[in-house]
Amino acid sequence: MNSFWNKARLAAAVTALFFGFFANTAAAVAGEAMVIKLATLAPEGSAWYKILERMGEDWRKASGGAVTLRIYGGGVVGDEKAMIRKMRVGQLQAATITGLGLASLERSFYALHIPMMFADDGELDHVRGRLAPLLERELAEKGFIVLSWGDAGWVTFFTKTPVTHPAEAMATKLFVGTDDSTVVQLYKETGFNPVLLSSMDILPGLQTGLINAFSATPLAALAFQWFALAPNMTELNFAPLTGATIIDKRIWEKIPAELRPKILEASRAGEALVREEIRRLNAEAVNAMLKNGLKVARLSPEVHAEWVRMLEGLYPKIRGPIIPEEAFDAARAARDEYRAAKAKGSVAR
Repeated sequence: MNSFWNKARLAAAVTALFFGFFANTAAAVAGEAMVIKLATLAPEGSAWYKILERMGEDWRKASGGAVTLRIYGGGVVGDEKAMIRKMRVGQLQAATITGLGLASLERSFYALHIPMMFADDGELDHVRGRLAPLLERELAEKGFIVLSWGDAGWVTFFTKTPVTHPAEAMATKLFVGTDDSTVVQLYKETGFNPVLLSSMDILPGLQTGLINAFSATPLAALAFQWFALAPNMTELNFAPLTGATIIDKRIWEKIPAELRPKILEASRAGEALVREEIRRLNAEAVNAMLKNGLKVARLSPEVHAEWVRMLEGLYPKIRGPIIPEEAFDAARAARDEYRAAKAKGSVAR
């Protein structure tokens, strides 16, 4: 058990683990290698960090040593907002960021995290494939290039007392990690009691009673031992947590044109590998927590439908004020497209 905790801890990024893989480029002095400084919350030795290292090596080979990668892991340069800020001023050239962090740059990224919009990984993968060109184009307009996409897992609720119905979740003091005022206000209007904290303050918050519930992926709950103080998990795919590795567009355009396709190909080649690894680790995390006191609150089909009805009732408040209408509609249309194809036995990817 301890070995798995160690593995998970090394593999986890904060509340939302992410995985990016990849390398990018700093302005180069003639004749010298371009050094790309990339920040990630993934700790050194984690699965994501190792993939970054491998991608960096592949990148170095593809460029004949012209471009190298330097990784700053474990959040040593600060949280995601600090990473973005340091990219803007040239202290960093690239970063691996969760979709929620990316939404601070472009709200359309929220479309991949709509609560109860997607039922499973298949739907998420299909929707992301459809939305990726839109999201990448909009992010490029903000000055950043998406190098690769990844997942952290499915977010659900971990609570001190069991939660099955929406009303029970609303009665908790729930950790909320975003300072997006529109999102926080929606929580309040819906009846939730959000408590704004840094993800690094979840453990002391649970210890002091400031919060008694949090939403996270199973791997994060295990890796940071949060579940020990909130040992009840609701069996609910509330929303997926995605991520991407991005690079400053100014730096990207300084890479020789003939090298960019090779670098992009090397980066994206690892996406499927990372998705599979993260999904496997999240399943293992649940099993490990079950052996150490976790209790899972199972939902009947009727209660699950209650969650769906409640959250779908919020979509008119989400579409527009929080998520741009074009992105919201595109996500829902792609999901429906997938479901229709699946019903016919011919899922389109």
